[in-house]
Amino acid sequence: MIVGMLTGGGDCPGLNPVIRGAVRTIINAGGRVLGLLEGWRGAIEGNTIELTIENTDGIIDKGGTMLGSSRTNPYKKAETVDKLIETFKRLELESLIAIGGDDTLGVASKLFSERGVNTIGCPKTIDNDLSCTDVTFGFDTSINIVMEAIDRIRTTAESHRRIMVVETMGRHAGWIACYSGMASAADYILVPEVEVDLQKMCDTLAARRKAGKKYGIVVVSEGAKLAKDDTFITKDAEIDDFGHVKLGGIGEMIADVIEKRVGVETRCVTLGHIQRGGPPSAYDRVLGTRLGIHAGRLAVKKEYGKMVALRGTNIVSVPLADAVGTMRTLDPAVLDEAEEFFKKPR
Repeated sequence: MIVGMLTGGGDCPGLNPVIRGAVRTIINAGGRVLGLLEGWRGAIEGNTIELTIENTDGIIDKGGTMLGSSRTNPYKKAETVDKLIETFKRLELESLIAIGGDDTLGVASKLFSERGVNTIGCPKTIDNDLSCTDVTFGFDTSINIVMEAIDRIRTTAESHRRIMVVETMGRHAGWIACYSGMASAADYILVPEVEVDLQKMCDTLAARRKAGKKYGIVVVSEGAKLAKDDTFITKDAEIDDFGHVKLGGIGEMIADVIEKRVGVETRCVTLGHIQRGGPPSAYDRVLGTRLGIHAGRLAVKKEYGKMVALRGTNIVSVPLADAVGTMRTLDPAVLDEAEEFFKKPR
């Protein structure tokens, strides 16, 4: 039994623990694991590395992915999918474990349903926006990084009597902005799920200033929109293989509005890729390891077309097709709880 494994899309703390867990499980069952380098690009071109207990045992504390990653989309060209199938046959792969987000898992799902490739999915994204799983690994590390950054930003905001706007990742879902904002006692939080109310935000900040608070913290998700019919605020017009634009810039716009309407010096800090870099947290190391073990077990049991997922405290398997295509947006109840701190006392 030879199992292929790849990591696609943006890197994420916890990927290496997943690899380690799956490799140990498959080798314990008498199988081999070939790592496909740089996501679907490696699957197409046949760039591989033999994954063993020895070369994966010490990677649990490493951020990123030892396999490399890319945003290559095999379905961008029909002939590329054919080449991928040929590579699988040449490598004699019995199955493939794809570790990634909606785009990576979407490709895995199509390969299973349309071309009969034996794929297994493992959900990965710091955005925590994948369906069919309660939590994705990488999210815990990310919100702790953002929380620590805001704690540091707060000291300079207070010293200079400024309002600071912190822009976080989160294209379609505001999990990172909301959780890190709550953990950091932010004065206001803006997320993609709710239309931005600029006047309400400014009134809240002005009221706190009047009450004696000498600084302010606003956390905004990169995917937040200024109106229901608005498009994303983007860095440029470029798009990747999956049709995604590069987001960024809404934090600067929000800071400019606050400074003009509230009359207080306001600065923006965009955290960017720092949110998904560095060592995974203990929670993500354990979750990643558990997901990897169960993905390996699916490969050993030849249960294909499935994705491993966290439900409560248990790892389960769900149909891969059910897990892609629909974003898991921020629970309105959580945002309602956060907004308790944005209200004016009666």
